[in-house]
Amino acid sequence: MNQLYPLKFKPIFKEKIWGGNRLKSILNKRFKDGKKIGESWEISGIEGNLSVVENGFLAGNDLQEIIEVYMGDLVGERIYEQFGLEFPLLIKFIDATEVLSVQVHPDDALAAKHHNTLGKTEMWYIIHSEKNSKIISGFNHEMDKHHYLHHLNNNELQGILNYHDTRPGDVFYIPSGRIHAIGGGVLLAEIQQSSDITYRIYDWDRKDEKGNSRELHNEFALDAIDFKKYDNYKINYKLNKNQSSKILSTRYFQANSIVLDKKTELNYNLLDSFVIFMCIEGEFEIEYYETERVNIKKGETVLVPAVIEQINLVPVVESKVLEIYIPDTTDEYSDSEK
Repeated sequence: MNQLYPLKFKPIFKEKIWGGNRLKSILNKRFKDGKKIGESWEISGIEGNLSVVENGFLAGNDLQEIIEVYMGDLVGERIYEQFGLEFPLLIKFIDATEVLSVQVHPDDALAAKHHNTLGKTEMWYIIHSEKNSKIISGFNHEMDKHHYLHHLNNNELQGILNYHDTRPGDVFYIPSGRIHAIGGGVLLAEIQQSSDITYRIYDWDRKDEKGNSRELHNEFALDAIDFKKYDNYKINYKLNKNQSSKILSTRYFQANSIVLDKKTELNYNLLDSFVIFMCIEGEFEIEYYETERVNIKKGETVLVPAVIEQINLVPVVESKVLEIYIPDTTDEYSDSEK
């Protein structure tokens, strides 16, 4: 069997009524002019949206096919034992020219009960934001079901939502149950559980091209919402150059940030997980098997198989990189502390 190598996948583009052109103009994605592309699914194991390899001898094979062949060598033994052929994460870039619907995601228990799938906990990393762009995360004061329904039914939901200014590098943790929306003018990277279940609560009275309102899911949402108000919705993290700087660790994924201006060695021999790199800024190379290299440009995403335990990141120019994997242990951002 041929040796595994860092895998690039063909982006899966999603047209959205709120989408735009920044995935092309800022992240160098290629799609037809005039299309309102809201999402680029970089790595997906979602049925009907399976990522297809675009580099090397595995080009043309989808993610599920290569997991079936390489199993733990690709994803890690403990991850293969837990998830089998299902890839556990969905990795996206999102471009919002208008505010997205206000929504909430179910946890694993609710999603299994109603949809026979995983729940959705996610993280947003802000890449670009226009002046005065905001995101919505959580409530602005303590809430309960009764008061929430009063505001929802009287079209006063906007008054109880928590609005946050956005700047490049800001990170927001969106656990299942947290009401949220991405504001217009925001371009971000989204790391999430492998689930496409979203409960839409409010869509700003928007109509589609046929004059129809989009479907709402308020009955499902009511069971999913966490009504508690939290002190801080933005993740605070510190950056140290040329090493992994932890942003957050949940039981679903760990995300780190790396600022590269010189060759940096990374060792994963104790990790037993695939590692994903998203190039947010710049350009770098991954050096593996001592002499092999793959180039990663701004806007590209690559999956390093678990069997590759030692790599070097070599910047072509100074670069900002997100590093994502499934941790063996977690810290303060566990589900029990949402």
